[in-house]
Amino acid sequence: YFCAGCPHNSSTTVPEGARAYAGIGCHYMVQWMDRETEGVTQMGGEGANWMGEAPFSKRKHVFQNIGDGTYIHSGLLSIRAAIAAGTNVTFKLLYNDAVAMTGGQALDGGLTVADMARQLAAEGVKKLVIVSDEPGPFEVMAGLPPETEIYHRDRLDHVQRELAEIPGVTALIYEQTCAAEKRRRRKRGTYPDPAKRVFINTAICEGCGDCGVQSNCIAIVPARTAFGRKRAIDQTACNKDYSCLDGFCPSFVTVHGGRLKAKKGLGHNEKILQVISEIPEPKPPEIDVPYSVIVNGIGGSGVVTISAILGQAAHIEGLGFGSIDMTGLAQKGGAVACHLRFAQSPQDIHAIRVGVAGADLIIGGDLIVTGSHKILETIRPGSTRMAVNDHPVMTGDFTHAPDLSLPSRALRKAIEERAGTGHVRFIDAHFATAKLFGTNIYANMFLMGFAYQIGALPLRQQSIEDAIAINGVAVDANLKAFQFGRLAAHDRKSLDRLIGSRQVSPDVENGAGARDAATLDEIIERNTAFLTQYQDEALGLRFRKKIKLLRELERRKVPESERFSLEVAKSYFKLLSYKDEYEVARLFSGDAFAVDLEQQFEGDYRLEFHLAPPLLARRHPDSGLPVKRRFGAWMMPVFRGLAKLKGLRGTAWDVFGYSKERKLERQLITDFEELLNKITARLSPENYDLAVELVRLPQKMRGFGHVKIAAIEKARQREVELLRAFDDASGTPEAREAA
Repeated sequence: YFCAGCPHNSSTTVPEGARAYAGIGCHYMVQWMDRETEGVTQMGGEGANWMGEAPFSKRKHVFQNIGDGTYIHSGLLSIRAAIAAGTNVTFKLLYNDAVAMTGGQALDGGLTVADMARQLAAEGVKKLVIVSDEPGPFEVMAGLPPETEIYHRDRLDHVQRELAEIPGVTALIYEQTCAAEKRRRRKRGTYPDPAKRVFINTAICEGCGDCGVQSNCIAIVPARTAFGRKRAIDQTACNKDYSCLDGFCPSFVTVHGGRLKAKKGLGHNEKILQVISEIPEPKPPEIDVPYSVIVNGIGGSGVVTISAILGQAAHIEGLGFGSIDMTGLAQKGGAVACHLRFAQSPQDIHAIRVGVAGADLIIGGDLIVTGSHKILETIRPGSTRMAVNDHPVMTGDFTHAPDLSLPSRALRKAIEERAGTGHVRFIDAHFATAKLFGTNIYANMFLMGFAYQIGALPLRQQSIEDAIAINGVAVDANLKAFQFGRLAAHDRKSLDRLIGSRQVSPDVENGAGARDAATLDEIIERNTAFLTQYQDEALGLRFRKKIKLLRELERRKVPESERFSLEVAKSYFKLLSYKDEYEVARLFSGDAFAVDLEQQFEGDYRLEFHLAPPLLARRHPDSGLPVKRRFGAWMMPVFRGLAKLKGLRGTAWDVFGYSKERKLERQLITDFEELLNKITARLSPENYDLAVELVRLPQKMRGFGHVKIAAIEKARQREVELLRAFDDASGTPEAREAA
């Protein structure tokens, strides 16, 4: 429920052991994150909680978040009260340049950062600091109080630790424009739009999720590959904050110049247009009594636009119409539901919000929102018609839970059980529109056409098309999307023949924990070929022999399953193909990387790599962790040369092999082979599930540098627990006899 790259990603973070209080506005939502933040007050009441608690608490200091809109309205009064009370508190004032929660209105009075700084200094704060992602302008800004200190946002932790030690009231102004507002202004051409985009080389990516931890950005999405779920950047959601680059991973590349490649899609295919022209008109439902519709989905995807178009179409036909847009946190990527009522005249509509079992039609733009209690309770079993987009879209939790899987099948089942057999139709509108238009931005319009064709909208086609034209945005594409939705409802097989069908179920596509669709034989062949390219034929043969041996043993001891061998094949492959400097160079200099770039970008662009070479990376002054540096396109020849030196890997001439991380990676291979010997010596049906979980652990050892080392330590702790349970299970008479 957070917009991509929201400034609160950094501004609401507090040092370990510290405590922060929320108020209202964007930072209210921070209570749902791992920010040690709690509490809510009325506007202008920020800090009042702590003023009352402080005399009775052993805690010496807290941070109090406050937004710029609240500050202008009445927040300055709460700061004044805290100063008068002598409270130890740091007010963290987020200047995000907009009244962000209610639609991005301009701040009243045009108060600037300098104005706020002067006010705070005049009120008597003990220390004033400004933090920004672009501190340069503030360092030369006239009008700031002379004692004001300026820092880049990557020093936030250091600044907060200093402020926490100062008695009395201190203030930190965190300046960064609201990410949602940046996107709006860029669309209107009123805000700078850097010709710089982030791209992830999925072959290098480990799927560790550190980029999400660093940025909390929902533009980082899962990418399904043959070697597991990785990460990719959704360029339509990216707000160009670039904080994801802080993730300690060499897979990130920035593309400077050029442009996103416009995908042509199949929307102008003459064959498709001919099929569409032959679709029969559906019979619309009668509206002798008010007809209730809910359109739901994700904020920012055009759900409210669908509501507006249907309302305009009703007006064209002279019908009564009323709507309530339940947007809530929608502009932050949250759930939105529009409640619509159609009737013969406005006088027939007495209430708009659809109550329990009150919906005649639900157009479900998102599976999670449609499967929520608030939507399910409006279904009238055996009566409500439903058109649902079952494309899996990750929630914001994915940024901090790299293995998050969506319960797609469970959601579908819950919807079907509530609506009744034959009353709900599912379709992957994202997949269809991406094939047809090269983008999924028309998914909701496609879904509206689908709902119309099943005879569930009380409107005429001409009225809807006229309303789309009146809206005046991408009229031709939206009209086509509406018609393609009709085709999907009328003749699904014809559409599938034209655009292809989705090859995997939502659960397999979206779930890291879902079973790999490849068979064990396919995995053995695939991994053997990769290891041969990674090092040499000997390494590929080593892998193949090990899996063959374990497979034969498993067939003798647990003949009804291959799960153990399957997980060993994945884990052993991962350990053998650890991504050292030679491998990263090979994966950057290979043809696959160039092809991936060409599929997404076009024009004259240059690349920049973000790396932390062991001997060149500087350390962060606060965390002590290595910091990545930028390297230009001249690195490509270096990568090609380094890739050719892979034969040095593991030898005395391997200069990179002496590092702590490389030594640890080689030791992990030896440890895993010893673990396999121990497990296979006592493998039995009684301890089989534990054995599978044990050999799966290396798949959790993801990332690079300190991120991977932390993951390894966590996996080792889990290994101790599982081995203890495995030994207990192996101690039964049945297990000993089987062994």
